Amino acid sequence: MTDHRRPRRRGQGELEVQVLSALREADGPATAGWVQERLGGGLAYTTVVTILTRLLAKGVVTRERAGRSFVWTPVSDQAGLAAHKMRKLLDGESDREAVLASFITSLEPDDERLLRELLDRAKDDGED
Repeated sequence: MTDHRRPRRRGQGELEVQVLSALREADGPATAGWVQERLGGGLAYTTVVTILTRLLAKGVVTRERAGRSFVWTPVSDQAGLAAHKMRKLLDGESDREAVLASFITSLEPDDERLLRELLDRAKDDGED
């Protein structure tokens, strides 16, 4: 019996991470075609360009002209992309204190400790 189900669709965020990861593997600025080849799996060129353009709008990649095309360079890693998404979600809420309080109370103890250490470190760096 043949399985005729379509392959699972990747979400926008998942594609962004994959495209960013591919760019980080490049030896330098890369074309959308290079990224498409690197990802394989039949991803359309236009989809890769769309994802790169979204990443550009988020400030996690840059692009420059190279002939009639563009080359793309990452300026942020996956952690930077996740942090950008977190800030965007926070910026969309009217009660930032409630959101942050809820986030903190949902953390595992080790993550809460790590967050406290990072905040203390950032405070100490700001006092120099």
